[in-house]
This record gives sequence, C-alpha cells and structure tokens, in this order.
Amino acid sequence: MKHFRRRKPNRLKGFDYSSPNQYFVTINTKNKVEHFGLIKDKEMVLNEFGQIAFQQWKWLEERYPYVKLHAFVVMPDHFHGIIQITNYGSKKIDNLDLNKNENGTSEKPIKIKSISELIGAFKTTSSKQIHLIGNKKFIWQRSFHDSIIRSYLAFFAISKYIKNNPRNWKKSK
Repeated sequence: MKHFRRRKPNRLKGFDYSSPNQYFVTINTKNKVEHFGLIKDKEMVLNEFGQIAFQQWKWLEERYPYVKLHAFVVMPDHFHGIIQITNYGSKKIDNLDLNKNENGTSEKPIKIKSISELIGAFKTTSSKQIHLIGNKKFIWQRSFHDSIIRSYLAFFAISKYIKNNPRNWKKSK
C-alpha cells in the first residue's frame, strides 16, 4: 500500500479569503524547474515564459476591479507578490436598462473571488499561454503559500524582501 504524506492545511480556518486584506503569496513551479529566466548581475532577466507570468499577474488587476497589486517579482522558479482585495463590491456596467442612475450607468453587485480563486485564474491563464507558445512541460506546483499581511511594518518588510529577492538569489539556492 502506497503511503501518502498528509498535507498540512495551508489556509487559516474560518478566515474569509475574499475579505478586504493584503496577502503575500508565493507560487512555485513544479519541481522548482527554472522556466522564467535567469538572474544576471543580481537582476532577474525574464524570458518569454517569465514575461507571460509577469503580464498575467498584471492582468488580475485589469480583470478584477477589486484587486490591487503591490510589490511582486517573477523569479526563475517561483513568484512572490502582494495582492490586495479591496472593498469595491460593485462594478459599473454601461448600456444596461436595469436601475440606471443619473449618469446612465447601472451598478451590479459582483462576487469577489477569494485569493485561491484569483491565484487559480493566474495559474490557469499563464499556463495556457506558456503552453501555447511551446513549453508543454510547464506546470505550476499544486497550491501556493500565503500570509495575511496584518500591519504596515509587515507590508514594508515583505515589500523589501520581494524587491531584494533577485539580489539574494544565490543565498537561497
């Protein structure tokens, strides 16, 4: 009988991960394969796959009006970022006849995705684009690591860590 290692739950029990907060996320490639480029002179040089990961992270902010992105970095085999869910609960939709206000727009409530759903969208869309341009072997590691940022001090410390990640690459290898 094959023995499976029991996975530790990686989410805070009872916490609403779609609530307005800032989250620090780390997402690894499967088996830490270096798909996204290389570190040269302590700077990250993105290849075409790394550029896709970069663009798809930015896409989250464009696609979801309640998402605000802060510091982030694409590394050779992983990604770090601070993502914020804001409290915007409605989205203006033009040209609808439903309950138009004086500006001619309607407000329609939208479902705010959880961090897991947002990271899932990022992983799915980036993987699809990376596969389309020829890297059929690319896979993200299952799940991701997250921390809820609870103070300004933590926010600034994490931002500094992200910014310095390429500079510290050799130290972590």
